[in-house]
Amino acid sequence: MKSPFYFLVKPIGGRYTNTKQVGDKKLLLNTEIANHAFINRHAEVVSSPSAYKTDILPGDELIIHHNVFRRWHDMKGREKNSRSFIKEDLFIVTFDQIFLHKNKNKWKPLKGYCFVQPVKSESKYELNPEKPLVGKVVYGSSDIKEGDIVGFSPGDEYEFVIDEKRLYRVMDKYITMKYENKRNEETYNPSWA
Repeated sequence: MKSPFYFLVKPIGGRYTNTKQVGDKKLLLNTEIANHAFINRHAEVVSSPSAYKTDILPGDELIIHHNVFRRWHDMKGREKNSRSFIKEDLFIVTFDQIFLHKNKNKWKPLKGYCFVQPVKSESKYELNPEKPLVGKVVYGSSDIKEGDIVGFSPGDEYEFVIDEKRLYRVMDKYITMKYENKRNEETYNPSWA
């Protein structure tokens, strides 16, 4: 099966990520289907669109929008699938729903996005362990390189856990500052990630 304009994808590890292995037991973290924080965002490409060329190929891993695999309840309480649903374990995805893709074991953000890891706060009086609105670029784009320390505007960061690191997806246009001087910022990764 191939679509002319859409990627066909399947979830990696199921539609939801609401369990965690603790020792030899499974811990259930969430029982709601609507909570976006527990919807899986990792997908494998089944087929690429035939209408245009792309470097995203079948077998590549994607980080996608949470609404692709989401289930929800309509006004009458009936459980429904997202509009991306085709059949069990097969979904359609458009380019604007893809944020990051892994090709040949290397993550690459799509044009217009970068992924930033928060940095530790230097203040011993601060309750928040991370410095607000500042981070180190882990996956950069054309203008923002990996390793750059950047600032971004509030409310424009979106949290992901990728390779056991908590990262913020930030659109390039919302990067407000690039710290040019050499800084020894230490990245912050919470234990739950």
